Amino acid sequence: MLRLGAPAADMRELRSEDVFISRLKLLIIMSLAYLKQYPLGDVRKKAIVQNTNRIAREIVDGHGRSPNFRSNHEMKDDSTYNHIFFQRVKLLAVMAKAVAEDHPMGFHRLKAMEDNLNCICDAIRFNRQLWEKSFLKVA
Repeated sequence: MLRLGAPAADMRELRSEDVFISRLKLLIIMSLAYLKQYPLGDVRKKAIVQNTNRIAREIVDGHGRSPNFRSNHEMKDDSTYNHIFFQRVKLLAVMAKAVAEDHPMGFHRLKAMEDNLNCICDAIRFNRQLWEKSFLKVA
């Protein structure tokens, strides 16, 4: 029988940082879809707003990190999840929410959003090739 998923030895309980990173990846995909001018329907807009609100709540203390967040999720280097990383995530959340609420996005804002996305993707080692998938054309 074919068994899919992680080996039993590698399994662990779901933690808050797992959900945070998953939400961040979803926000990255939706933001990259917007930058590639894929349709942004009402369902996707609503998902962006809900996601940004949840991400903003996760980043709570003055250093920009959740007290429950451990830096061993996908990276071994603790310096990756620093104050600047969380500030970039906050900025992405604000920009994505502005997109979902139909605020104007000029050339410089789009460029800033793209640069910010690139830095975040590099930090979490997220494969940006996902945004080239055809499923993003469906709103």
